[in-house]
Amino acid sequence: MSGPLSGLKVIEMPAIGPVPFCGMLLADLGADVLRIDRTGEVDLGLPVEPKYELLGRGKRSLALDLKDAKAIGLMLDLMAQADVVLEGFRPGVMERLGLGPDVALQRNPKLVYGRMTGWGQQGPMAQAAGHDINYIALTGALHAIGTTDKPVPPLNLVGDFGGGSLYLAMGLLAALYERQQSGKGQVVDAAMVDGAASLMTMFFGMKGAGLWSDTRGANMLDGGAPWYDTYECADGGFVAIGSIEGKFYAELIEKLGLDPTILPKQHDRKRWPSLRAAFAATFRTKTRAEWCAIMEGSDICFAPVLGLDEAPKHPHMAARQSFVAPDGVTQPAPAPRFSRTPGAIRNQPPKRGEGGAAALRDWGVAAGEAKHAASGE
Repeated sequence: MSGPLSGLKVIEMPAIGPVPFCGMLLADLGADVLRIDRTGEVDLGLPVEPKYELLGRGKRSLALDLKDAKAIGLMLDLMAQADVVLEGFRPGVMERLGLGPDVALQRNPKLVYGRMTGWGQQGPMAQAAGHDINYIALTGALHAIGTTDKPVPPLNLVGDFGGGSLYLAMGLLAALYERQQSGKGQVVDAAMVDGAASLMTMFFGMKGAGLWSDTRGANMLDGGAPWYDTYECADGGFVAIGSIEGKFYAELIEKLGLDPTILPKQHDRKRWPSLRAAFAATFRTKTRAEWCAIMEGSDICFAPVLGLDEAPKHPHMAARQSFVAPDGVTQPAPAPRFSRTPGAIRNQPPKRGEGGAAALRDWGVAAGEAKHAASGE
């Protein structure tokens, strides 16, 4: 194993979305992540072949029937050996299984118990079902993203992965650091509504200062400013510009071949529509490749808008090896990067139960009579 988290033992309870992504981040950085899978068929919404379930990469799988008392006993034995537990059930489910944090921390006082929910462990909506789009809707984030006509969900990046997985990962590592001083574990309560709200901190500050309008598409960073937007080119491709600073904006005007003396001033909001029209008409005169030749690498703050097939092939992304293709499946490489202890994708996503028996041996836990443990080996 390699990576700065090598030796860290992590249990990942059955879940979709933010919990598996958090587990993948830890596995990429060297943690030994044991994913607990159900033994029966489960509707995860997106059935795919195991090799394409990329959030499972680098992990091992143990299939258990969590309704079986023997399986629960095995889980408690695993928790006694683990450093971290990740779970994303609705509040109270782990307690009803007999695997809640009070029981787990009694068995292992050094355990860091990570809980991932959309609405949080408490509150009027804590038991309601939801998805990323619902959680970010409650925080102001969804309202701020989209066109003047309607809010547009930014994939599931803001709630599930940004406000969820990354805040959970940060919380786990903070608790592990604190454990070095206290010798004690604790519960990390990561709610997507909390994380997504936290991501909006700068915008609440800008609104308080009178620099941000609650009207979508009227602000500097939401597509309202002509010099921070995307434009269609002659071939139907798009480019993105972010020329906020004056010197960058001046270079944009120069590269576009426009006369600054007859254009509206950069920050004249009333005349932004005419400035946008000038930019749009100019960008439509050349193909995306031609604009790349003119602008890429300059200080305009420019980039082509690439599709998922194109992004891995871009010279910059290729030079940094930002994408890799183990087993022929193109995917983002582990991030961030470390000078001495680099992360790595140790194995492709496991089939259900694959590697479970080996994990039990490595963790020093006997399967005993837990007949529903399946190794797949």
